[in-house]
Amino acid sequence: MIDQYPVTAADRFTFGLWTVGNRGADPFGSAVRPALSPVEIVKGLAKVGAWGVNLHDNDLIPMGSSAPERDRIVSEFKRALSDCGMQVPMATTNLFSHPVFKDGAFTAGDSRVRAFAVRKAMTAIELGVELGATTIVFWGGREGSETDALKDPRDAIRWYRESLNHLCAWTKAQGWGLRFALEAKPNEPRGDIYLATTGHMLHFITTLDHPQMCGVNPEVAHETMAGLSMVHAVAQAMECGKLFHIDLNAQRIGKYDQDLRFGSEDLKGAFFLVRLLEGTGGYPAYTGPRHFDAHAYRTEDVEGVWDFARGCMRTYKILAVRARAFDGDPEVQGILQSNAGGTAALGDAALGGTAQIDPDAIATRGLRAERLDQLAIEHIMGVRQ
Repeated sequence: MIDQYPVTAADRFTFGLWTVGNRGADPFGSAVRPALSPVEIVKGLAKVGAWGVNLHDNDLIPMGSSAPERDRIVSEFKRALSDCGMQVPMATTNLFSHPVFKDGAFTAGDSRVRAFAVRKAMTAIELGVELGATTIVFWGGREGSETDALKDPRDAIRWYRESLNHLCAWTKAQGWGLRFALEAKPNEPRGDIYLATTGHMLHFITTLDHPQMCGVNPEVAHETMAGLSMVHAVAQAMECGKLFHIDLNAQRIGKYDQDLRFGSEDLKGAFFLVRLLEGTGGYPAYTGPRHFDAHAYRTEDVEGVWDFARGCMRTYKILAVRARAFDGDPEVQGILQSNAGGTAALGDAALGGTAQIDPDAIATRGLRAERLDQLAIEHIMGVRQ
């Protein structure tokens, strides 16, 4: 039987070492799966059709490794990448696991911690460049607080800015054409995390010394867990040219960060997100990697991990086909066109000229959103041809 949704390198699907490498541990239970080495992960991802693999620094090189050990690990990893035809488009830094970051990394009250965090990030950026990464993601998992009695948030944001300004200037001085993607999250592991949403990050970027090299990395779970719209966050980032990377997964509103298989929750939201990314509605498509920052259920063994990875990619491909069908549907286009008359740009006539605007008449007009949404549902379910 011919697969109607084949995964190819052109899809630019990526996973992190920490995603398929997740062993199923949680705060209430230990690991349920054996550890997979970075080389095993690269080979497994290549087998299921992924294009690339991303990593935190310590996903590959344990903290405290000697220089010879570091070089041996990197050499073996690069060989596996070459043998499997895999890319490393993005690298990031773990600034949250070590106890030294218990009160933050770039926002820690102790300047020695901030200095250590910046130096660690520099080393991670060097590793990313060596592996071919062109995007560096910064997720401030510990950049927050449980109580604002300890420090003023204004100080924390200033320290955050100072750290990123230093890293931007240093990176530019090396002559690397890297882009920094800042990742927002409202809470967990901190009670409240600074710059909690993509919108917060987009404003923060305007205050940096080098805003042109900084964008965002929105994540489905991070926006959804606070009850926000991932589609709107991504659209805002795309509209201002700041969608530098994206984390795809699934999440239920109000829960802790679940990192579920893409599309396994809120299928309609996933559909409209894929429609946005693929540009089937008329705007240019997102051309960067489609990164799945998710992990398999705790119920799974290693084979279940690869089922999970295949599922993420397959769901995306199916939704991309459904989105193209939706936007190519004559009835859909008819409804959209019937509403297009009121979407023209404002002009002098509309703002204060002789044009007559009858609000009562306009208010009586139905927009057929119910029918349009039903058509979307039917396309998602595959019953609309």
